Amino acid sequence: MDVLESAIVFATDAHSGQVRKISFTPYILHPLEVAGIIATMTNDIETMASGVLHDTVEDCGVDPKEIKTRFGARVAALVQSETEDKLYNRPPAETWKERKADSLLMLKYTKDLDVKILWLADKLSNLRSFYREYLKRGDELWQFFNQKDPAMQRWYYQTVADYVPELEGTAAYIEFNELIKKVFG
Repeated sequence: MDVLESAIVFATDAHSGQVRKISFTPYILHPLEVAGIIATMTNDIETMASGVLHDTVEDCGVDPKEIKTRFGARVAALVQSETEDKLYNRPPAETWKERKADSLLMLKYTKDLDVKILWLADKLSNLRSFYREYLKRGDELWQFFNQKDPAMQRWYYQTVADYVPELEGTAAYIEFNELIKKVFG
C-alpha cells in the first residue's frame, strides 16, 4: 500500500462515526474530497495524503508523532500546517477569530506551495458544502457554526484566497473565488 492508500485507511478509521456539522454526511467524505481537489493541482502523493489526514490531529485526537511515524515528516508537516490550536480553555465561539487569525499568519508567510495547495483544497471543500447548504437553508446555515456572522466567515475565506496568489490560474482557485461570491454575496 502506498502512502495515499494508507492515509485513506487510517483517516477512515480515525473519522469513524463522525458526520459533517451542516450536511450530516459521513465526515470522511470531506478529507477524500480535499485529496481529490489537491490532485487537480499537483500529482504529489504526499500532499494528497496530507489532504486525507488534515483533520485527524485537530478533530480526532491523533498524536502528530503518529502521523510522522506512519506517513513521514513531510506529510506530518503538511498536516500540522492545517492543525489549529483549539484553545480548549475558552469557548470556541469566543476564540474563533483569534484561532483563525493565528492560523492565517502561518499561511501568509509560508513559502511552501504544497501548504497553500492543501489549504485551498480544504477551504474549497468547505465552501462547496456551504453553498449546497446555503441553497437549502439560506442564512440559517450560519447557526451551525461557532462564528455565526457571515461577514466574519467571508473575511476568513477571502483572506485565504488573498494568501494563495500562486494558485490563481488553477480551476480550484477560480471556483473558490466564485463560491465566495455565491455564498457571501
